[in-house]
Amino acid sequence: MPTTIINVSNRLPVTVGEQITKSSGGLVAALEGLSADDYNLKWFGWPGGAIVDAARQRKVQEILTEDHGCIPVFLSDDEVAGHYEGFSNSSLWPLLHYMANYMRYDPAWWDYYQTVNQRFADKVLQTAKPGDLVWVHDYQLMLVPAMLRERMPDLKIGFFLHTPFPSFEIFRCHPKRRELIAGMLGANLIGFHTFGYVRHFRSTVLRLLGLESEITRIRSYDGHTSVMGVFPIGINAAKFAEALDSPEFTKRRLELETSYAGKRVVLSVERMDYTKGILHRLDAIERFLEELEDRDSIKFVFVSVPSREEVEEYKELRAEMEARIGRINGQYSTLSSSPIRFIHASVNFTDLCALYSTADVGMVTPLIDGMNLVAKEYIACQRDRHGVLILSEFAGAAEELSNATLVNPYDAQAVAESLTAALAIPEEERRACNEPMRDRVMKYDAQHWARTFIEQLAGTVAGTVTMFDRPEKAAQLLSDAFSDSKRVALFLDYDGTLREIERDPRAAKPTPEVLQLLHLLDQHENIDVTIISGRTSADLEAWFGEHDIGLIAEHGAAARRAGTRAWEQLDRNISYRWKDEIRDVLRLYEQSTPGSFVEEKRTSLVWHHRKTDPEFGTWKAHELMHELGTMLVNEPVKIRHGRKIVEVTAEQVSKGGAVRRLLSQKPYDLVLCAGDDQTDESMFEIESPSFVSIKVGNEPSRAAYRLRDPAALRKFLVDALSAASPAAFEHEGTPAVA
Repeated sequence: MPTTIINVSNRLPVTVGEQITKSSGGLVAALEGLSADDYNLKWFGWPGGAIVDAARQRKVQEILTEDHGCIPVFLSDDEVAGHYEGFSNSSLWPLLHYMANYMRYDPAWWDYYQTVNQRFADKVLQTAKPGDLVWVHDYQLMLVPAMLRERMPDLKIGFFLHTPFPSFEIFRCHPKRRELIAGMLGANLIGFHTFGYVRHFRSTVLRLLGLESEITRIRSYDGHTSVMGVFPIGINAAKFAEALDSPEFTKRRLELETSYAGKRVVLSVERMDYTKGILHRLDAIERFLEELEDRDSIKFVFVSVPSREEVEEYKELRAEMEARIGRINGQYSTLSSSPIRFIHASVNFTDLCALYSTADVGMVTPLIDGMNLVAKEYIACQRDRHGVLILSEFAGAAEELSNATLVNPYDAQAVAESLTAALAIPEEERRACNEPMRDRVMKYDAQHWARTFIEQLAGTVAGTVTMFDRPEKAAQLLSDAFSDSKRVALFLDYDGTLREIERDPRAAKPTPEVLQLLHLLDQHENIDVTIISGRTSADLEAWFGEHDIGLIAEHGAAARRAGTRAWEQLDRNISYRWKDEIRDVLRLYEQSTPGSFVEEKRTSLVWHHRKTDPEFGTWKAHELMHELGTMLVNEPVKIRHGRKIVEVTAEQVSKGGAVRRLLSQKPYDLVLCAGDDQTDESMFEIESPSFVSIKVGNEPSRAAYRLRDPAALRKFLVDALSAASPAAFEHEGTPAVA
């Protein structure tokens, strides 16, 4: 039985007009090579244009589905303008290509982007079945993976980014940076052209979402794992091989050789786009021509394919390019020749192959490019002759085509010198450079790229991989206890569990959502709530002193029982003399790690690194853990590496010990403990058939259940209350607890 592949891209591989015609492109070629015996391919995408008539939509869908294996996603003109031209191409495209100066943002574009992404996801979900492979492509659809996984976690979802992924310092500029990254992380497999892009993505995920990763794996808070892979896309090698053997190719190449007889040809082919470095290339050509004596011996051929001509930046680029070419031709033309031939149009495929084959130099110098298939196409056509590829080191293809002459496109003088040197390279040296590159280009083609990605996606594990029970089971236990008016104790850690962590710990006062939840719980006499925290008793008293709830401070050093206002010290006979020994060490780390600070409590010392660079802070924390472990090996202390902290506290003090002490004084039918870091693990060690433990976050834990974040915990508690007494919620209205 063939495996179903649902391929999702912004555009379908067909163009819908008066007639439906097949489109060409690398992705089309890649998927055409998949065996129908192994895979059943369905392609989802926008058919182009706005088809608003319902009858016409039905007719187009019928033809596309039956004759082409395509399922159209219809969009209005406004949606295309906001999603594609606005958010995708005016906001995301420049930023992904390191050109923040071109980035524009309009909140209305974001609304369209979400709407269109949801439209794509909904269309896929109408067809998809658990176990299907869904492959989502490119920056126009970055939210779709998470939308699909939320509704159907048993899908195997792949996402491939065909552009570069920039460094965190660039990507952080986008107003919707977190949402975009979270959308991509819905995929089981995320593909990039180069490892550099993987590295940037990992760094961005760490810095924006706080999710640490292995080299190729990122585990989200709910246990879902996204695998990252490097999949450099190739060309349609078979199509080029066929063209090179055709009589039409031989005829056109001979015509071009005759036309350019006596001249060395330097070829540039690209879309008209500001990322392609066209103006920088013209600077280099001008410097080259300044030093060239025989200007009749050279011909630069520029093939510029029209692109996004309605966008103002592209109109300006074309105008400046044409003006610059006119000026260069005017200055360096001779009576018999002008140096640059400019073609602003698409070129017939056979003509393009003939141009590639004839050119002595292929000049491919984008300022940044995800891959750049022009470089590979040029090498593929160097079968009988051996031209020189001058390639930007900032193109993804540079990692594979390492025998090319690599240049920095921003250094016009160096590019000009490289061009002079390239034209002087002997035939045998050119052959030795090109043959291994051509072997690779023809072997690792577009079809190989698609098969490799799909095979790896098929090998991933769908859904959420976790050793934790599903939280629905815990919710049922809790709602049953609420319904039966059983005595229930809730021990809830504060920072990172009940309340989101703040960069400044002093800013983490209770939110309206937290206070509203506590108010709801207060209405039930059979529920005792205790907030348990590493904060001081003074902090907890200031925030919760007026509430009739229990409080445990400094990880179990002091407690205030529900219904009382008096605090009891639980550590009366414990010595803290060890603090003097390590205070100076923590201060040294505070000095050497910008953004970190030391907090001193009565029972502990804490080094915070939440405001530091996350990688540097984590590295320093590991260093500190090792140094403290060596220093305090004979001291009665615990050293904890918690959420962005290193804390040293007395061995006899723990949250688990405080909870056990309170439980020994009052029996309960059900006890629930929830926490988010290592300081909470001592609570999770409590063994009892009526005990429920919940880990908030994605770190390893002894807890039986896991929830994603504090908002999920608050919702979990509200839902349990609602299930236990729906009438009360219908009367009062469902509370707005995030």
